[in-house]
Amino acid sequence: MSVRVLCVAAALACLLSSCANRSQTETGSLASAFAPAKALSSPKKANADDPVALTPAAWGRFSSPRGLSGRTIDVSAISDIRLRDKEVVLTFDDGPMPKKTERILATLDEYGVKATFLMVGEMAKAHPEVARAVVDAGHTIGSHTFRHADLANLSFDAAVAEIQKGRNAVTSVTHDEADFFRFPYLADSRKLRQWVGTHGMVVMDVQVDSKDYFGVSPAAVATRTTNALRAERKGIILLHDIHNRTAAMLPALLTQLKAEGYKVVQLRHGRGHAPMLTAALDRASHG
Repeated sequence: MSVRVLCVAAALACLLSSCANRSQTETGSLASAFAPAKALSSPKKANADDPVALTPAAWGRFSSPRGLSGRTIDVSAISDIRLRDKEVVLTFDDGPMPKKTERILATLDEYGVKATFLMVGEMAKAHPEVARAVVDAGHTIGSHTFRHADLANLSFDAAVAEIQKGRNAVTSVTHDEADFFRFPYLADSRKLRQWVGTHGMVVMDVQVDSKDYFGVSPAAVATRTTNALRAERKGIILLHDIHNRTAAMLPALLTQLKAEGYKVVQLRHGRGHAPMLTAALDRASHG
């Protein structure tokens, strides 16, 4: 009987090891790695639809995706985004993009969590039905300029016009207020941040950059994001809903977040508090 038990235990260990796609003899704990190290070192061979290997801690929970949703925070200033330990905000830039955005929406719905989509104005106008699907699913929206311009290379007036045009495009297509804003390339300035604040928008900063815009595998994106989040323990995660690799890795990332005890927080804009936002930005800029 004891021999049979040992055989079953050995077989289970091998199964878990293969599920994580790592040899048990490799250095590091299986529970601390998302996928094999070669996923980060072989970008030229990456396939944007490759599956992502789960760790044993997450593997057994894949069939039960619920329980990841956290609280909702009403935000009228960037200072209102006060995340607790192991709380994250999912944000998606640059969309909407047919098929990819819709695939991401389906995953978010499966896991019962909400995200913030910072839409490029010309993308929203090109794909209005997808933009509206984001709002209809109960997610938060914002803008990301009209054509994803690097505002650092524009005059102040031209940058303001680009921000306004993007916000108006997203609002007109979705019939919802695009009250959050993210600077393309995170290229901001104090003057532009103050302008955004005085016009009723909240700037979305980033604590965890998935860097999913690099041509790597979904496993590499998941590994990088998870490792960065473990170092921060909370924060706003930057993703993009225009890449297959992001859509492919999202179920595994969310499963891993749940396994490690994280909660996904939704942001909701508290409209009508622009003066509070301006004061908060002024304090931050002089702090």
